[in-house]
Amino acid sequence: MRDVVFYEEMGPKIRCLVCIRRCLLSEGSLGYCGNYMNSGGKLVNVGYGIISAHESRPIEIKPLFHFYPGSTAYTFSGFGCNFACPWCQNHHLSKIYPSAGLGHYIAPNAIVRYAELAGDQGLCASFNEPAIHLEYISGVFEIGRKKGFYNVMVSNGSYTREALDRLIDSGLDAVSLDIKGCVEAYRRFQAIPDPFEVLKNARYALSRGVHIESVFLVVTGANDSPECIKWVIDKHIEYLGVETPLHINRYHPAYRYWEKPTSMETLLFAYRYALERGVHYVYIGNILETRYMHTYCPSCGHAVLKRSHYGLIKADLTDRNRCSKCGYRIRVVGKIYV
Repeated sequence: MRDVVFYEEMGPKIRCLVCIRRCLLSEGSLGYCGNYMNSGGKLVNVGYGIISAHESRPIEIKPLFHFYPGSTAYTFSGFGCNFACPWCQNHHLSKIYPSAGLGHYIAPNAIVRYAELAGDQGLCASFNEPAIHLEYISGVFEIGRKKGFYNVMVSNGSYTREALDRLIDSGLDAVSLDIKGCVEAYRRFQAIPDPFEVLKNARYALSRGVHIESVFLVVTGANDSPECIKWVIDKHIEYLGVETPLHINRYHPAYRYWEKPTSMETLLFAYRYALERGVHYVYIGNILETRYMHTYCPSCGHAVLKRSHYGLIKADLTDRNRCSKCGYRIRVVGKIYV
């Protein structure tokens, strides 16, 4: 257990201020995510350092296509989640509380040491929602930054502003941000009526120098209507701008949701709409074809970064990240490893 500073006293109860659910906890009770508990009128993280998975993975798998392309990040996760996606691919980790007795404790400095031994360039909190392990991730990031690693998260963006500031101050460099759909999709599947807090967080992180890439998993029967797709893309542009990369990903049945995989027709509709609205870098993921994973110059259409399903295979940029054909500057953060 670790004490947590982000809470407020509410009479005999306390309110957790780590994520936007802001759970109200009575003595001995756990929050929605299963990691935060009211213990003697204080908020404690009962899942601190209980790791469910850890391994070296390409940065492209997150997906982050414009952040240290071709590099690898040592990726780790805990148990539990603060969202309720019934199609979760990682349900064996996210739908289990740390109190189940699975996993094992790994100290923050040990995660960084694993990254050193693997020859990775960065560290990544992923697989379940990182925000519910705020204290642990902050510790890993602080050590990682001192050692010269970059720090990234794959996140649903549901942290409070206080928690986000803590993450950024600890060394957060980039976020692969899951956008779950339009307002109705958040209300129906997450019981969260205000997804704008997620979008505002992302815009704030951008303003503080954090690299953001949006990921929109288009789920059959959940958020795949033309209206919902247009809403997501329009809000991406409004809050994050046309230069922020957008990944449109195909859903596949998992856990408790068994609708058919997203149709290519729907994915291409979203892809073309994003391009028509002026988004510079649009991708389609979770499909066999790789041409929608390449980065094309927004000016001349030349393929400047080519990818397979497992990483970067070719870069055709100058040493200043300009298109080799027309000289247009491509948005890339960090060194390219190819």
